[in-house]
Amino acid sequence: MVFEQTPFLLSDTVGFIRKLPHHLVESFKSTLDEVREADVLLHVVDIAHPQYEEQLNVVNKTLADLGAGDKPVITIFNKMDKYEEEAFDKWLEPAVKVEILNDLKQRWQNETKGACVFISATERTNLDSLRQTILNEVREMYRIRYPYKAEFFY
Repeated sequence: MVFEQTPFLLSDTVGFIRKLPHHLVESFKSTLDEVREADVLLHVVDIAHPQYEEQLNVVNKTLADLGAGDKPVITIFNKMDKYEEEAFDKWLEPAVKVEILNDLKQRWQNETKGACVFISATERTNLDSLRQTILNEVREMYRIRYPYKAEFFY
């Protein structure tokens, strides 16, 4: 993939499953290998799921167990449209809704050290911000890895 003249490889893997049965472990080895070899991980979280925080923690623990806990991770909170539908009553004042959403986003910005984006894939909301966040992380990786060519990536 090339975005704004910056080439990078983007690959998708199956997600992690908590308490994976032993007979399926072999099927997940390619996913685990890709995670270990990746330079940047995109962790897509279904924020509308009632246990999304627990799922997020399971993935983070799994990454640490794999020895990939130190890799840069961009956390992508998807389904913001569904989250808002389920979390807010129709009678809630718009200003209160905005304040609650701002608090949610600020909390996760703090917890991920700014490496998160809130989107709705189906509504195509905030995808430009996602693209820019990925591009910034890839460019930073290139700047560190190839300091003699840093000006090419900016």
